[in-house]
Amino acid sequence: MHPMHFAKTHPDKPAYIMAGSGETVTFAELNARSNQIAHAFRTLGLQAGDTLAIFAENSARYFEICWAAQRAGLYFVCISSRLTTPEVEYIIKDSGARLLIASAGLKAVAEEVPSVTELDAYWSIDGRIEGFEPLEGVRAAMPETPIADERAGTDMLYSSGTTGRPKGIRPPLPEDPSIDASSTLNQLAGALFKVSPDGIYLSPAPLYHAAPLRWCMSMTKFGNTLIIMEKFDPEQFLALIEKYKVTHTQLVPTMFVKMLKLPEDVRLKYDVSSLVSAIHAAAPCPIPVKEQMIEWWGPVIEEYYAGSEGNGMTWINSEQWLTHKGSVGLPIFGELHICDESGKEVPVGEAGQIYFGGTNPPKYHNDPEKTKGALHPDHDDWSSLGDVGKVDEEGYLYLTDRKAFMIISGGVNIYPQEAENILITHPAVADVAVIGVPNEEFGEEVKAVVQPMDGVEGTDELAEDLLAYCQERLAKIKCPRSVDFDPALPRHPTGKLYKRLVRDRYWGNKDSRIV
Repeated sequence: MHPMHFAKTHPDKPAYIMAGSGETVTFAELNARSNQIAHAFRTLGLQAGDTLAIFAENSARYFEICWAAQRAGLYFVCISSRLTTPEVEYIIKDSGARLLIASAGLKAVAEEVPSVTELDAYWSIDGRIEGFEPLEGVRAAMPETPIADERAGTDMLYSSGTTGRPKGIRPPLPEDPSIDASSTLNQLAGALFKVSPDGIYLSPAPLYHAAPLRWCMSMTKFGNTLIIMEKFDPEQFLALIEKYKVTHTQLVPTMFVKMLKLPEDVRLKYDVSSLVSAIHAAAPCPIPVKEQMIEWWGPVIEEYYAGSEGNGMTWINSEQWLTHKGSVGLPIFGELHICDESGKEVPVGEAGQIYFGGTNPPKYHNDPEKTKGALHPDHDDWSSLGDVGKVDEEGYLYLTDRKAFMIISGGVNIYPQEAENILITHPAVADVAVIGVPNEEFGEEVKAVVQPMDGVEGTDELAEDLLAYCQERLAKIKCPRSVDFDPALPRHPTGKLYKRLVRDRYWGNKDSRIV
């Protein structure tokens, strides 16, 4: 369960291939380079339990750094490449990072960081950054043998901040210090993901995000070859499946939508029959979208619900989903509890806040209030990601919405996901956010902010058409009363929508968004 083993048994096998450049790193090269970087960490004075930060786009150097930190007992903080200098500064300081490694493609932000932080060192990859020392040179001076005091490290990731400032999740270092010890995710992958050592795993998302990072490292532990896309493109994604005979992949629903909206002759010309399992997560998937994907790819679509916090997980395969459409599955890690505002469990079929019990609750770094807020008022081992959902009589979970985005209009609770799931299927819609906006009579009213497809103009006629389209398919009270257009909604490459930013345009400086 570690690339070092495959470096011995299959040294020339590609550990990963960069989809755009074609650069290939073998297991032997990954092992040697991660050893060298681990030595460099020790030379810098970093010891087990210390922290470093990575600020980079998808790069062939990314996993060399992560595996070096993993075998040196360090926490590695993966920072979004889309953040500004103050946001990067906040995460570096909040995490206690002693080292920043940044890619030259982000130098416009990275070169400002030394002026607002005081770290032990600043290293660059993939080119030069003013004030940074190139990691490639640092690495070259180090031995390729393992460090003497190897100990398993782990990631320390920050939530994407869709509802506020990012929250750092700093788990304890693994109890088993062996760098090749198994983990819960490895065990789940082996049991549910149909993993085999000859698998080919295609990763289309930014590596700084929890799911792509963790799934990629887990698949490497199984000896799979990774195909890393520098940036998602729907047609390139399909072409890569055919070219490399991809067996496994992990996506988000917006990627499904983009592929389904390709011209049919383009979409269907690629052979995707090699796929064994295609997982999706991170955001709810509209039922019509998933139906089309299963019809196209076959029963290889699988879904899970979980968070970076690692406090619980549900899972559902295609066969289960087709008889429980809209569900995110049954719990496979942790037990489900659906509770009302007072913390009392609600009856089957009734919506409430989702809690996972019987697992370690999340601990948000430097934020005891957020940690406390995630806990159930009466059960210390029940914790929540803040989402709302319900379970059916068979125990399948259905997400309703994030609690923070619930709209209260005239005393009626409205969950915008339902309208979003309808509107995204309209051929003129590329993306959509349904939000609550101020209304003097009802407190809030429902509004849709729509990103039209390329070449489509956001006209009054289109707005009327979208309203009618929604009302034909959903109760009128749940539908938007108005539509605004935005050329580009603030959606993260990982699939998460920064709905808070959209809502803020309409609420301004109001102290409360619940009227």
